[in-house]
Amino acid sequence: MAKRALLLVMSLLVLAGAGCGREPQPPLAAVLPHGLTIHGDTRVDDYYWLRERGNPEVIAYLEAENAYTEAMLADTRKLQDALFAEMKGRIKEDESSAPWEKDGWTYYTRFVEGGEYPLHCRRPGGMDGAEQVMFDGNAMAAGHDFFSLRGVEVSPDSRLAAFAVDTVGRRFYTVRIMNLETGLVLEDAIPDVTGNVAWALDNRTLFYSRQDPRTLRSWQIWRHELGTPVAADVLVYQEDDETFACRVARSKSDRYLLIASTQTLSSEYRILEADDPAGEFRVFQPRQRDLEYTVDHQGGRFLIRTNLFARNFRLMECPLDQTWLAHWREVVPHREDVLLEDVEVFSDWLVLTERSGGLSHLRIVPMDGGPDHTLDFGEPTWSVWSELNPQMDTDVLRYGYTSLTTPRSTYTYDMAARTKTLLKQQEVLGGFDPADYRAEYVHVRARDGVEVPVSLVYRLGLARDGSAPLLLYGYGSYGASSGAFFRSTVLSLLDRGFVYAIAHVRGGEELGRQWYEDGKLLRKMNTFTDFIDCGRALVDQGFTSRDRLFAMGGSAGGLLVGAVINLEPDLWKGAVAQVPFVDVVTTMLDETIPLTTGEYDEWGDPRDEVYYDYMLGYSPYDRVEAKAYPALLVTAGLHDSQVQYWEPAKWVARLRALKTDDNPLLLRTNLDAGHGGRSGRFRSLEETAVSYAFMLDLAGIRR
Repeated sequence: MAKRALLLVMSLLVLAGAGCGREPQPPLAAVLPHGLTIHGDTRVDDYYWLRERGNPEVIAYLEAENAYTEAMLADTRKLQDALFAEMKGRIKEDESSAPWEKDGWTYYTRFVEGGEYPLHCRRPGGMDGAEQVMFDGNAMAAGHDFFSLRGVEVSPDSRLAAFAVDTVGRRFYTVRIMNLETGLVLEDAIPDVTGNVAWALDNRTLFYSRQDPRTLRSWQIWRHELGTPVAADVLVYQEDDETFACRVARSKSDRYLLIASTQTLSSEYRILEADDPAGEFRVFQPRQRDLEYTVDHQGGRFLIRTNLFARNFRLMECPLDQTWLAHWREVVPHREDVLLEDVEVFSDWLVLTERSGGLSHLRIVPMDGGPDHTLDFGEPTWSVWSELNPQMDTDVLRYGYTSLTTPRSTYTYDMAARTKTLLKQQEVLGGFDPADYRAEYVHVRARDGVEVPVSLVYRLGLARDGSAPLLLYGYGSYGASSGAFFRSTVLSLLDRGFVYAIAHVRGGEELGRQWYEDGKLLRKMNTFTDFIDCGRALVDQGFTSRDRLFAMGGSAGGLLVGAVINLEPDLWKGAVAQVPFVDVVTTMLDETIPLTTGEYDEWGDPRDEVYYDYMLGYSPYDRVEAKAYPALLVTAGLHDSQVQYWEPAKWVARLRALKTDDNPLLLRTNLDAGHGGRSGRFRSLEETAVSYAFMLDLAGIRR
């Protein structure tokens, strides 16, 4: 009780100090520190108590930090308002998506003026038919601080739609079913699930995945029959290996139901005819260490994208009744310089999403043996992907395209005639003209001689004399490539003289699978040194200077930010770490935390001393030292299911106790949201405005 009372008093004192703009004091003395000895090393965690999510004193401490951040940014309030207004002003409020067709209906989403969430709509036939609003996100979100709608899946007969709603932000969804003919929601309600669903062809059986309530790992697939109680649902698959997660889907052909069980290095599929929902799923190919594959169906064969003797993946096929590896035959061979990222299946075509030279491409392969061809985009850096293509029997591909200067666009492409049509391009209001900006794609030689790509954009007229501020963004984990996407919000920086750059560091897959392998496990340090070397090079090339350079990253990209400001703190004027994964060792030693067991092959298992020592060498929380750090804005989400809020909170507390500089150190915890921050089309812009105002103010730009 005495400790609790002391903690409460300290929290109240911190709140009072924060309200006056005084720096909160790290609550070190509030409780006894947490110590753990492993491999003969004792790590003392003075702020371990901050993980007590239900402790009111913890909430009081987070509120104190929020109050301090608000006070410290008070002078930027007008700038924040101006940024929010102009970012919102670039958005067409009543914008709609490009429509797509399936089973005689045309589907699309649209916004209404002032609405935070889209309306999910459809029309019979084409766009001339009468509109039916299936889901009004604004009405559904009323009364909730957070709202997420996912898993909208229309039944094969187009009469019903499953949908999933989360109003907390921790990604526990409730699945419901709407009768689209009457507009009534059925009594069926499946609570506390992932939101991943798939219909069987009988239009009354729904499969869904459920997460472990402790670790949030998606580990079970259940079968629900409409009109029956959830208690009668049947468990059809349980993934007992804690390093795997599972999900369910229906093949594009609609013929098969697929259960995918995957982890970092292995995968395993189970299949069942979609017209036999009560049948038994059968294993497609048993899991093997280091064997990854995905499955789709085309006519009389299955198509398998796999890394079997193919580091950058290849495409194979097998008969419908002989699916084990011994029956796989090659369709598209492996190439050392090209990563096969995805395959879109049509009756007469394959569309391969490939990555070479750091950029994504679409290759069109006819099934009649004719020559293939690759689409050309004519810009220095871009991102392209296959969009919604629900129809098998068509020659028309629908794809999405964007670049740092081209707003997100949806095209159709006639694969036989080789002609493309622009269906929809994001409309950017406020006088935006892409000709006012220039994008570049450059390469930086890293310290070990590897060439690291960097995409960057700036407003024409930039003086390459080091006077411009520059924001360098990075991620570099899980093999996720950082695409060169257009972001209208970034215009607010570019128009104020900033350069925006993306460092395509190792740990992503921009240059193939080896690029990923060279940025994980015992080579993770490459991710951080690549980012530092990119920052140095941009300074050397006159794009910016050390007192004008900013770093930004989120989640695992927040780990990157934390690592680089430890390794080379004087390179950066400031940094923004969004929901950062910064307490690597503690998290990877705790199997009760979401994501831990599934990520040993990404970060390593610290129960192995080799990995423990390596992690300890870069973990931002463990590497905080008594030295000067750049200005830092850190964000967190109380309900974050991926990076627990206490990681950034503990990191900031330790930085406050040890850093020797007077630079701003700010923690901003969203108490009503999770990993993705605030929900809503416009409300999320408020968080962007805060981050931009923080950097602009440090750069001396206050308009």
